[in-house]
Amino acid sequence: MRLLCIGNRYPPSSAEGGYEVIWAGAVEALRAAGHDVRILTTDVDPRSPSDHDVHRELRWYWRDHAFPALPLRATLELERHNARVLQHQLHDFGAELVCFWSMGGMSLSLFEHVRSAGLPAVAMVCDDWMAYGPRVDGWSARWLGVGRVAAPLAAGAFKLPTRLALGPPTRWLFISHYTLETARDHGWEVPGAKVVHSGIDARAFTPREPSEWRWRLLYPGRLDPRKGVGTAIEALARLPADATLTIKGDGAREYIAELGDLAARLAVADRVSFERYGRADVAAAYASADAIVFPVRWREPWGLVPLEAMAVGRPVLASRAGGGAAEYLADGDNCLQFEPGDADGLAAACIRLADDASLRAKLRAKGAATAARFTDDEFHAALESELLGALDGGRSS
Repeated sequence: MRLLCIGNRYPPSSAEGGYEVIWAGAVEALRAAGHDVRILTTDVDPRSPSDHDVHRELRWYWRDHAFPALPLRATLELERHNARVLQHQLHDFGAELVCFWSMGGMSLSLFEHVRSAGLPAVAMVCDDWMAYGPRVDGWSARWLGVGRVAAPLAAGAFKLPTRLALGPPTRWLFISHYTLETARDHGWEVPGAKVVHSGIDARAFTPREPSEWRWRLLYPGRLDPRKGVGTAIEALARLPADATLTIKGDGAREYIAELGDLAARLAVADRVSFERYGRADVAAAYASADAIVFPVRWREPWGLVPLEAMAVGRPVLASRAGGGAAEYLADGDNCLQFEPGDADGLAAACIRLADDASLRAKLRAKGAATAARFTDDEFHAALESELLGALDGGRSS
């Protein structure tokens, strides 16, 4: 199978999160299975690629953590550039199949270009881009609402597709029931869509025996206001003086500075440490902590952090924010929960955990059983099966 994968922010890139980890792991697994996989991704903020076949040539509408409106001329230039790049890659690579990943802020016209090329496609939806993507795509957004009237004329004049045709023959896979329902709630028809949960690398995230409780808390992952890291810092100020919080992640420098200022105002700066995020040492970081905090303030599309923590054998303190994580988090069973943004609630849950060794043991046992249900081997096998099915269907048609 010669597979072209399209999406934004393929690793290595700054502020990597669960989506990037899931995509890169899937590509590695497909290649290990003998498939030829090429990546076509965005050109903003790349680090030196370590992969021999990653092409960072696509332009997108995201700039400096926002989606600024572009004038028509700049929008046309971006869309035409992406169309040329896609056509070149399809021809140069000889792609038999296309797999779309996160498309938020990207040219959604790429779906129609692939359809016009007669290629089968699979879309792996790992976030809620189907809710916001049409609004921030500077080209497609022009033809929503009253713009629909002018769409056919514009398509002919500019030689670019103006309709958002995301249905068949594309196969749709969603990382969670939440992401699938979000797409449907925003009017997308995705007949035959399936939920394919991603999971943890069971070889890297293995059980580690806990040490004596020492109030060591860990937040791992992307640093973003939606992640609720500030709530964890505020909770730290309500905990005993020997409690510490390690923040292991990366994000916008301005936000990291805000977190540092918050810690200073609350007089806990000496108890908060910031470390760069590296996948190679994440499991060890989990093992060195007494508990993992997952204080998100938004509905996570899925959420790998709690599952990874459970696999290592560390209790999870998670917000009750809903989203995909709610499909496996159970308060008092495999984690302790609190309301999003509630620092008092997080602190109380942490104190409860510290005071009850039997509760910690229960959460570790239940968490291990939860993590065992979601492995990346199962995810990769399901994804490969869907890709091969789409390829066979495209050949037969």
